[in-house]
Amino acid sequence: MKLVLLSGGSGKRLWPLSNDTRSKQFLKVLEGKNGEKESMVQRVWAQLENVNLAESSIIATSKMQRDMIHSQVGTDVPIIVEPERRDTFPAIALAASYLYSEKNTSEEEIIAVLPVDPYVENSFFEQVKKLEDVLIESNADLGLMGVRPTYPSSKYGYIVPQDKVEKGSYFKVGKFTEKPSEEKAQTLLEVNALWNCGVFGFKLSFLLNILKEKELPLEYDQLLTHYSSLPKISFDYEVVEKAQHIVALPYDGYWKDLGTWNTLTEEMATSQIGKGVLSNDSTNTHLVNELDIPVTILGVKDIIVAASPDGILVADKASSPNIKSLIGEFNHPPMYEERIWGWSRVLDYATYESGQEMVTKRICIHAGKNSSYHYHNLRDEVWTIVRGEGELALDDNITRVKAGDIIHLPAGKKHGIKAVSEIEFIEVQTGIGISDEDFTRLYFTWEEVLKHFKQTKSKVIL
Repeated sequence: MKLVLLSGGSGKRLWPLSNDTRSKQFLKVLEGKNGEKESMVQRVWAQLENVNLAESSIIATSKMQRDMIHSQVGTDVPIIVEPERRDTFPAIALAASYLYSEKNTSEEEIIAVLPVDPYVENSFFEQVKKLEDVLIESNADLGLMGVRPTYPSSKYGYIVPQDKVEKGSYFKVGKFTEKPSEEKAQTLLEVNALWNCGVFGFKLSFLLNILKEKELPLEYDQLLTHYSSLPKISFDYEVVEKAQHIVALPYDGYWKDLGTWNTLTEEMATSQIGKGVLSNDSTNTHLVNELDIPVTILGVKDIIVAASPDGILVADKASSPNIKSLIGEFNHPPMYEERIWGWSRVLDYATYESGQEMVTKRICIHAGKNSSYHYHNLRDEVWTIVRGEGELALDDNITRVKAGDIIHLPAGKKHGIKAVSEIEFIEVQTGIGISDEDFTRLYFTWEEVLKHFKQTKSKVIL
């Protein structure tokens, strides 16, 4: 069995901590080993290692989340990167083509697909393993895994049996019901319907045949080229609802969707993260503060206060799931990003009457890590080193830089930096049309940079 973990989402319901690059699965607010905080994706990957599934797992994600995954779970974790976001059917199709043409996976292999962020016990993944036997025994097109409901919830979709079944093994699926009323949900519980937790399995040949029917290439490289022409549709609508024979396997253990502030705070490691004061008479209240200024909370109950460079949220926990509809008009780029080499935080940005723009960032590169060697066409940059030491590659030489140094980088000037010790600098960008798209990478690793400089006989002063 091969596992494909889907990592996507824009993180709107956990704003302002989450954004397009740091979705909910990357927030380090859960309790990990030795008191350290961990994210959902770190927790899940550790569980996969515990049940011996990590070596057969890959993560399908977007370009914006690639660095975050590598930063949190390691650069050796295999990932498939979508050229652009096109919903879950194209992402799963791309993963299937990768397994088939790049990894030579047998068409008879069972592929299980699941979200990268379920909050579950190890037994959940042990149950996922059983999908393989269920699919072989039933000869079904698709095998789903559903959670045995603990109450009649209106928040989840339901997998409904074709016929009334006794609690036990898998059953044939009759239909799906999306987020029913609590009254309707109660009737679904009576026929042993399951919560749909987004887990399904199939033989690789099943999905390859769908690609053939759509006249889409099975080769990974070719599908990448045609990716923008794939239908922008979910796997549920494009595949699950059209399948003729579907079975579902119940899971009776603990499962929770930590997709909103009210559910996430129930599992957080502590009631306060970051600077501030949370008074003793504030009950069932959480503070998560990523800013360098303190936040004080006095005498309130059932409240979440979250502050980050992207904004500040003060909300009643019960109302917090509605935040997505309120922030739909916000369109500024993410103010905080984790990267494989460190992190960056936007401190200020402005647009002037002349059309000139200014963006100021605080950037940290961890010891031994490096930025890519690159250049920009539309903006000038000035770096002020405030902490640490590094090696600076600049056009035709490499030099050592340290705290107090100022580096001028006009548009077109090739540059990159490696941290000898952890290094921080303030970057001021100026120009017209400042954008993350204005970025031409020449080399990714520092070994490639050094090799280039030696070949060109450029000056290296270290």
